[in-house]
Amino acid sequence: MSKQALIVSGGWDGHQPKEVADIFADVLRQEGFEAEIAYTLDAFLDEERLMKLDLIVPVWTMGEISNEQLQPVLKAVESGVGMAGCHGGMCDSFRNSVEWQFLTGSQWVAHPFNDGVEYEVRMTRSSSSPLIEGIPDFTVKSEQYYLHVDPVVDVLATTTFRISEGPHSANGEIVMPVVYTKRWGAGKVFYNSLGHQANIFDIPEAKELMRRGMLWAAK
Repeated sequence: MSKQALIVSGGWDGHQPKEVADIFADVLRQEGFEAEIAYTLDAFLDEERLMKLDLIVPVWTMGEISNEQLQPVLKAVESGVGMAGCHGGMCDSFRNSVEWQFLTGSQWVAHPFNDGVEYEVRMTRSSSSPLIEGIPDFTVKSEQYYLHVDPVVDVLATTTFRISEGPHSANGEIVMPVVYTKRWGAGKVFYNSLGHQANIFDIPEAKELMRRGMLWAAK
């Protein structure tokens, strides 16, 4: 029987949620998943159905989630359903929901220079995780996400915020997670802060990180 994935796509159009969801669905289908794309948060209401999934992929930025929509997701992941996502589609989904942020492991708070920043994504060489094995460091030109991060996460890739204009620079250079994993009960959670727009996944390393992360998270 094929593994089952639910991708929930919507929110702010600037992050191209439909295009990103289509990329993720294609990756999962190539790996033998049945991947459904839903365009409403009401897809989260059916707790019994969520419990039968292998993977939930949120692609939803700057929205509002009701408690009735949120609780089935929390319970499903705790039971062992995986969660994987990227950029604001997972960690700037619902700014008013601290429970969502607790689940996902971080919350976006700034991208000091907006879009078009050239920066390096560096694999954590001290990590033996197969999620980054053989993936070289690479450079992107995109938003560089400044996150408030759960201290329990296992950081797999980082970027450095250099000293520059802005009050954050009073703290010196800042090493920030880009890719990490965490646990939520029996569930596995994967996050990649890349993904401002769909074309970031034209970079082979960025797409491969998402492929591995989604497969790892799926129960």
